[in-house]
Amino acid sequence: MKIAGQWGESDLATVYAGELKDGMLVEFVESVQPPIPQNEKWVLIVSTLKGCPVNCPICDAGISYSGKLSFAEIIGQIDHMVRNRYSDGKVPVSKFKIQFARMGDPAFNPAVLDVLSELPFIYDAPGLLPSISTIAPRGCDDFWEKLTDVKNRLYTEGRFQMQFSIHTSSEKARPELVPCSTWSFAEMSKWGEGFFSSGDRKISLNFAAVRGYPVDPAVIADLFSPEYFMIKLTPVNPTHSSRNRGLIGIIDPDFPETADKLVSGFQNAGFDTILSIGETRENRIGSNCGMYVGHLSSSREGKAPQKPAVQSIPREYPDRYRRE
Repeated sequence: MKIAGQWGESDLATVYAGELKDGMLVEFVESVQPPIPQNEKWVLIVSTLKGCPVNCPICDAGISYSGKLSFAEIIGQIDHMVRNRYSDGKVPVSKFKIQFARMGDPAFNPAVLDVLSELPFIYDAPGLLPSISTIAPRGCDDFWEKLTDVKNRLYTEGRFQMQFSIHTSSEKARPELVPCSTWSFAEMSKWGEGFFSSGDRKISLNFAAVRGYPVDPAVIADLFSPEYFMIKLTPVNPTHSSRNRGLIGIIDPDFPETADKLVSGFQNAGFDTILSIGETRENRIGSNCGMYVGHLSSSREGKAPQKPAVQSIPREYPDRYRRE
């Protein structure tokens, strides 16, 4: 893999576009969380597919799809970022989070399981914390079974983060936001209870809440137990896809109090609840799904390049609204 381009600000986030042997571009990101220093928390976000076949309307990763990344292509993304900072592979970071959440749903690619199985042996990283974010697509039963085994063998005592991206409490409306055959909420709940072990982090239910799509804490509480699940609320990223389809988030990243009703509703239902709002400056960097690759691809094809959507500069907001 060679680096076809990069963009960002070192004190926040850097987006990389890697060119594969077949000429396809894949996107990956490293980021920090000011004011937390990089040696305390460092986040890598890697792709698992060449684009994405789902084409969710709030995400730009579905601009194209041409297959799964190999073990070497996934590790190559991680290794580029790690070796740039720690050439010897020793990562002295208290919370070294690797998110399989950039381009593509990881459940579609069995190579992700191989990467998870090898990571503890490739790097000397006591703070390693893998994170899987998924829409829970159907037809991936083998992935879910093996993921449970890998987690139980290598990532016990809270050293693994699992997230279901569901976005709405309406199973009837969800296919509009997640246009793919997925598990029902009842199936997610049953699997999650079997996946969870004593000492594990609770499984996140992520809502990038969109206006016009219900987010009802009572409905979620009927299906998911706060003993095993927690709630993560996020703004809708200002991607080209969400903008072109006229999707507007319930949560305004500049005014986090717009989430107060949802936060209190889930807390009153018994859920640990996180309002995860990143620095709005990341929107100018373009570290939202697929945006930088889309920019490079347009440039290569002679089209007018798509620039990252720019929002207003964020005002200061209380610590209780800081992201996870």
